[in-house]
Amino acid sequence: MTDWNPALYLAHAGPRLRPALDLLNRIDAAAPADVCDLGCGTGTATRLLAARWPQARIVGIDSSPAMLAQAAAESPPGDRLTWRQADLSSWSPPPASADVVFSNAALHWLDDHATLLPRLMAALRPGGVLAVQMPDNFAAPSHQALFALARDARWADRLVPLLREAPVARPAEYRRLLAPLAADLDIWTTEYLHLLDGPDPVLTWTGSTILRPLLDRLDPAEAKDLAAAYGAALRAAYPADADGRTPFPFRRLFLVAVAA
Repeated sequence: MTDWNPALYLAHAGPRLRPALDLLNRIDAAAPADVCDLGCGTGTATRLLAARWPQARIVGIDSSPAMLAQAAAESPPGDRLTWRQADLSSWSPPPASADVVFSNAALHWLDDHATLLPRLMAALRPGGVLAVQMPDNFAAPSHQALFALARDARWADRLVPLLREAPVARPAEYRRLLAPLAADLDIWTTEYLHLLDGPDPVLTWTGSTILRPLLDRLDPAEAKDLAAAYGAALRAAYPADADGRTPFPFRRLFLVAVAA
């Protein structure tokens, strides 16, 4: 199982936080008592949830021990935050026990959204909110270049089974799935134009997410070759501007559903 690297993930902490803030700002919940953050990572968004609702009980849930250790280390002693390690594909609170279920950039790692999202809706009390953001950049060069390299004969047998080429459905599909369960439903997409700093910044970005499980499957020499070829493809697809910053368009899907 891949464990994630907190330091690498936080290399572009500002741009990564923007979608979480945009999602949080669309939640209309005055005083929730119980809030779950699914795929909480290092807890940056979880702490925003705690600041937004200072009386709520907040649980951050993630499968990565390294991410949870970082989250706990950055939380004040005696804070209202609780951190729990769990497999998100099978985790669920008791039915009708949560007021907000929040997930920023995590559920695209899971299959069978047709089962997963109704299960999360069932965890909500009436009037509770499911708020989800998922990367939807899989048709972009950042992802297509990696998918093509993964099919190289040197490692295709190990990497192709790991590819997640279209894990996020179209907005209309999520509407058909969730509308019967929701009193109110808002679904939208946003393409951000992130301006990244540093050498090979897109490789640094994807190296902490979509690239990481592939590198973990290879021996060190193969991983080095894959990363070098992928880095070259990214530099060609995303050249730096004259000011030295690299524009990186990135599309994301959002949904906010209020339980009936």
